[in-house]
Amino acid sequence: MTFLQRIFGKGQPPGPSPDRIETAPLDPSVIDAAALSNRILVGASQSTGVERAHNEDALFSLIGSSSGQAAVPNFGLFVVADGMGGHRSGEVASAISVRAVAQRLAKETLLRLFESDEQLDGQPLQDQVRKALQEANNSVVSRVPGGGTTLTAALMLGNQMTIGHVGDSRAYVITNGQAKVLTRDHSLVKRLEELGQLTEAEAATHPQRNVLYKAIGQGANLEVDVVTHPVPRNGFLLICSDGLWGVVPEAELLRIAWSAEHPQAACDELVRAANSAGGPDNITVIMVYFPPA
Repeated sequence: MTFLQRIFGKGQPPGPSPDRIETAPLDPSVIDAAALSNRILVGASQSTGVERAHNEDALFSLIGSSSGQAAVPNFGLFVVADGMGGHRSGEVASAISVRAVAQRLAKETLLRLFESDEQLDGQPLQDQVRKALQEANNSVVSRVPGGGTTLTAALMLGNQMTIGHVGDSRAYVITNGQAKVLTRDHSLVKRLEELGQLTEAEAATHPQRNVLYKAIGQGANLEVDVVTHPVPRNGFLLICSDGLWGVVPEAELLRIAWSAEHPQAACDELVRAANSAGGPDNITVIMVYFPPA
């Protein structure tokens, strides 16, 4: 059963019969179900976790659409950062980097959609995302000595999403009952796993599994991973910090994504699952549902 079938059942979205129409607020479940038929839906949630004293993660979520003769494509920007560094430097680094990326991409990319009829294609978008993360890196290097952060950003325009990534936060596509990781962890254990020196199971419990060899704020001339993918129709984009994916099994991610009534409910449930698994780290998650074409 698809996500839409589970919400709507086999028939049409629920609604009042003509002889029982009343001027009263709609039930929230009716509003959500109607929205699922043709709209992109977004949820986001955070938690400090069980073991941490404060939250060093940051997130940003923006989505927009228009209609009419001069309509622009659906667009969205979703960013997750997981800060690191003593004396709260991590939370400052993550906040600075998320703000820098959001400002750059909003001004240089999204606003251009409304200022002219110019079409933005894949390669310029990749360049813009790369430059945004590099500017975020420069800001953290100059303003937060000793601080650093992961950063995963997805810029969605029409039927494409361009993802920029540094560190070990992750972006997943969830569709057809499967979860696919779109990003590569810039961690020591992942590199050892790629070299065949660790198995996936050994990497998951390695004492240095949180050590990164690449992060925002750790030096100049940062190399950023940038990829472009089609949006997952009747599926989800999931962006999260390792406080989620490091403790909640992939099968549970899938189950929660497809069983929740709304991406926000899924995000809240994912955070609860991470905390129930011990909550050893801050938890941040953004989930975006894309309706069928």
